[in-house]
Amino acid sequence: MAQYEVMFAGFGGQGIMTAGQLLAYTGIKEGKQVAWIPSYGPEMRGGTAYCTVVISDIRIGSPIVPNPQSICVFNRPSFDKFESTVKPQGLFIVNSSLINVTSDRTDFTQLLVPANDMAMRAGNVKAANVAVLGAFVGASGVVSFDTLKEIVKEKLGKKKEVLEINLKVLGQGYQLALETIRRKEKA
Repeated sequence: MAQYEVMFAGFGGQGIMTAGQLLAYTGIKEGKQVAWIPSYGPEMRGGTAYCTVVISDIRIGSPIVPNPQSICVFNRPSFDKFESTVKPQGLFIVNSSLINVTSDRTDFTQLLVPANDMAMRAGNVKAANVAVLGAFVGASGVVSFDTLKEIVKEKLGKKKEVLEINLKVLGQGYQLALETIRRKEKA
């Protein structure tokens, strides 16, 4: 991996920025070069929000990435806006709890993650962002899952019950991605 770029996109309030920050902190903990760039719509909560995370083994030339290798979309407007910008051979992760369409593109891997459903079953719908983050790390392997778990414990560990929910959905998202990738490799 010389450099890997990912975008998280959705409504303000869905934990988009938190997902990006957790990934960025994980990259930093692993000694990688990292850039995290947030972007908010004018409405903030409820408006469009996205962030880009660049993780690299070498110095990052520019954190501005018009066509990232991976995009994780949390809502339909983000799906519509960003689906066409994923690089060929990239990864497109869709929160299938809130997005009832799939991409027609065949030049990237599409991963459907029922993130809101997973989070609600675990006990807190606010953990949907962590489910998607787990799936992203499982599918991309850009950082170690164990390091990511350490960061989640460190950054989201103030309330024991909230931490347990986040760790549960993180693991579920990760496992879902691994199983999906394995199935696609066998097909």
